[in-house]
Amino acid sequence: MASHSSAAVARTGNNPFLKTVAALSTLAGWCSAGMIVAAVAITCQMIVIRFVFNGSTVWQTEAVIYLIIAATLVGLPYVQRLRGHVNVDLVPISLAPRARFAMAILTSVLSIAIVSVMFWYGFEYWHFAWDRGWRSDTVWGVKLWIPYLALPIGFGLFLLQLIADLVALLLGIEKPFGLEIG
Repeated sequence: MASHSSAAVARTGNNPFLKTVAALSTLAGWCSAGMIVAAVAITCQMIVIRFVFNGSTVWQTEAVIYLIIAATLVGLPYVQRLRGHVNVDLVPISLAPRARFAMAILTSVLSIAIVSVMFWYGFEYWHFAWDRGWRSDTVWGVKLWIPYLALPIGFGLFLLQLIADLVALLLGIEKPFGLEIG
């Protein structure tokens, strides 16, 4: 029976490209965690302002929304590196080793294609906001290119991690779906 660890982490071997991508994904994870901590702190500050001092808040709700969305997007590559996304491996377990390898290549290539499209349109959307000087329609009036920057950064780093996963698979550093071949 194939062994599969729930605490799997993408392997890098001695490959400098894979090590660099792993470091970037880990950095993205730390940044994502920092954004979540900042969002929680801002929420606590907002509660104190509203209910203790009976004051109004101007920027807090919008900042928390942008931080949580950015944390989700920027955290994508780290979760991929840790193999933390939802994974149903019933089909790969039941396949022969060669078919399992082919399926792993196919799913990797399809994932790269889909995330590439998301990266492209995320970059385009960010660039529109930057080029046209878009601002939010709130009192705070934040320049929208700032929160929209999470789109190309998050999807770009996620794409890079997916490419690294495919390279590791092709080089034999990583096993298809993290399962033993035989």
